[in-house]
Amino acid sequence: MRWLPAIGFAVPMVAVCSVYATQSAAPSSSVPAARATLDRYCVTCHNQKRSTADLALDTLDLNNVAQNARTLEKVAARLRSRTMPPVGLPRPDRSTYDAVAGSIEAALDAHSAAHPDPGRPVIHRLNRAEYANAVRDLLSLDVDIRALLPADDSGYGFDNISDVLSLSPALLERYMSAAGKISRLAVGDAAVRPSVQTYTVPQTLLQRERMSEALPFGTRGGAVVRHYFPADGEYEIRVRLQRTHASQIRGLGEPNDIELRLDRRRVRQFTVGGDGPRDPWSAVPSASPYEQTADDKLIARLAIAAGAHDLAVAFPEKTGLPEGPREPELSVATYEYAGDRDEAMGVATIDITGPFSAAGVGDTASRRRIFVCRPSAGSEDACAATILRTLARRAYRRPVSDADLAALLQFYRAGRNTAAPDTSRTPAPDGSRTPAPDGSPSSFEAGIEFALRAMLVDPDFLFFVERDPAGVAPGSLYRVSDLQLASRLSLFLWSSIPDDELLTLAEQKRLSDPEVLGRQVERMLGDPRASALVSNFAGQWLHLRNMRSVTPDPEAFPEFDENLRDALRQETELFIQHQLRENRGVVELLTADYTFLNERLARHYGVAGIWGPQFRRVSVDDPARRGLLGQGSILTVTSYANRTSPTLRGKWVLENLLAAPPPAPPPNVPSLDDGSAAEGLSVRERMEQHRRNAVCASCHAQMDPFGLALENFDAVGKWRTRDGQASIDTTTGLPDGSTFEGPAGLRKLLADQPDRFAAAIIEKLLTYALGRGVEYHDRPAIRRIVHDAAPGGYTWSSLVTGIIRSTPFQMRRASES
Repeated sequence: MRWLPAIGFAVPMVAVCSVYATQSAAPSSSVPAARATLDRYCVTCHNQKRSTADLALDTLDLNNVAQNARTLEKVAARLRSRTMPPVGLPRPDRSTYDAVAGSIEAALDAHSAAHPDPGRPVIHRLNRAEYANAVRDLLSLDVDIRALLPADDSGYGFDNISDVLSLSPALLERYMSAAGKISRLAVGDAAVRPSVQTYTVPQTLLQRERMSEALPFGTRGGAVVRHYFPADGEYEIRVRLQRTHASQIRGLGEPNDIELRLDRRRVRQFTVGGDGPRDPWSAVPSASPYEQTADDKLIARLAIAAGAHDLAVAFPEKTGLPEGPREPELSVATYEYAGDRDEAMGVATIDITGPFSAAGVGDTASRRRIFVCRPSAGSEDACAATILRTLARRAYRRPVSDADLAALLQFYRAGRNTAAPDTSRTPAPDGSRTPAPDGSPSSFEAGIEFALRAMLVDPDFLFFVERDPAGVAPGSLYRVSDLQLASRLSLFLWSSIPDDELLTLAEQKRLSDPEVLGRQVERMLGDPRASALVSNFAGQWLHLRNMRSVTPDPEAFPEFDENLRDALRQETELFIQHQLRENRGVVELLTADYTFLNERLARHYGVAGIWGPQFRRVSVDDPARRGLLGQGSILTVTSYANRTSPTLRGKWVLENLLAAPPPAPPPNVPSLDDGSAAEGLSVRERMEQHRRNAVCASCHAQMDPFGLALENFDAVGKWRTRDGQASIDTTTGLPDGSTFEGPAGLRKLLADQPDRFAAAIIEKLLTYALGRGVEYHDRPAIRRIVHDAAPGGYTWSSLVTGIIRSTPFQMRRASES
């Protein structure tokens, strides 16, 4: 990613906070004014007797910030969001809201500057994504981590929250199993037994066009898989074709050419179809033997070198148009489509079996990364020590002690002693020894593999532990060490371990230097590994990961297929990636007059002139479609399967764009009526009926207006003007009296509060960066970052660097004991 402005870290954090506190300090007269406002509008409900929401403001001492900081932050947040007092009760005017909230925040910021509290993060286990990335950067090996480890629990909207990343005995067994498989793949094992890996193409993925940039122009359908071949040898590739529900292979009415490619080079070509009998059509379809077995011959046996390779299957595209009237296209979710044997031929599965006749482990990227030396006669232990010290330094993210190395060498010797002896084999010119005649690895490499397996489940690799330095007073604050800072940086920006450059600077205690730190952050943000901010941070913040599992009702939305699912997700990912790479202001997330479309998504949005499966930047002329609020991925994950949900959409806006989540619903609240009594009513009309319940009204008054403004988008993000029989009305308003209409009005409402929108993103980023929830004592740091980022228009770099130089990120509180 490219970040345009230079990044500076020259001002110490405590000094910055102190300056901000001085600038923001409220006059002493503000305390009586705040007290009068609370007494007039708040204490009727929030007093010692009623204690609504466990909050008593009648006895709250506004001058005692140290004791009441948590409560004061809560009050300031409610005032800023103007969610209190409830609808129907007297409310202050806007200037009073802002003045009282500002005076409380100024007092809190001044107290924080004098008495900062960075918190004390707990031990952090590498989650599934971090573990996979760490393996990639440690061993130059990409692994299918979903097949090795289960998904992690989430907290505060993210799956990297230390509090919830526990380690059960069952999960530890999975990590140990994963370590064994990964170490064998990385080192290589010519004695590996043949195994089968099956790659499945979703049945609802239409294969009528070019499916990937990795496939040649002039092809359609098929798939590309990246497979790791564990050894040099022969592999059997078997292709199975899509079938109907009656087990009939599709598209057999005419000949179809099929190309098999390895790393873009065509290695086989087959022809299937047009040369066998098919059963005649009947109401109860049956499959002839030909229709069931025509793909039995789609087998290729290839000699493939060890390592990762792209294997592709595709159909050369036929030009021309069919004669006669065209039948309407069937929805992929319908029974009729599932039984249509004349649908275009498609790939169902690709099976890779092998290796057969393994000839060696090859010269893979992972072996080059591991074997930084080759043993000669009498130097095996010294070479093993060099290899393991190099790997352990990266894996443990710190210098390796003699005790660390001794423990790893014990595993090395244990693995070496259990392997076949290799004294009878002549070393190769590079000093390595060839595998034994039975294919078993050399004892040296077996020892390295066993030590690597232990390293991958060592607590120093699997956990990020910050230990208090010697001599620090209990409960005192201290700046984290350079090595700890390096790990915090790499986990935040890369979801991985530090690279050699970052680690070397940390070992030299130069990383904490503001100028050095600034250059490193800029370098890291420009590295491809920073794409983790899109896949991990944005994917969870915006709920994009939920696109994998949404299942729109096929009767209500017959046009929804896997092609559209993928396109909706890719649009938002490319949009966020562009915003980060070009270092745009975060408000442009709302206002951008461009997006990224391919033909499938453009057709869904009603945009003409876009052809082909590749995505490209497209100007957005329709104001309703601009920014995140007009993107189908967001609108789909915030809907139910068969209809929209103003409540879900409104809740998403409050939580993710305004950082003002609504309270949890009270127990036994009835759901929205979808029965016969609601037939013919629009969602808005049903919501109005629901809000007649006084228990529901107060919360829905905060959420529903944001969702109602988006009602012109259906549950898969397609524009509409009617909901059932009713015209859609998107005019709505908030409890504070502000009104707006439609997506454009909602967008303007949010964009006119850039500081509040930026603060919401900063809160999400800070949660992700720290691996813990934001606490009340973190709020002054968030306000500081907002204040500093404002002059530059709240660019992404200013938000990220503001977090990195903040007190919560750079400091830590010592244990009380």
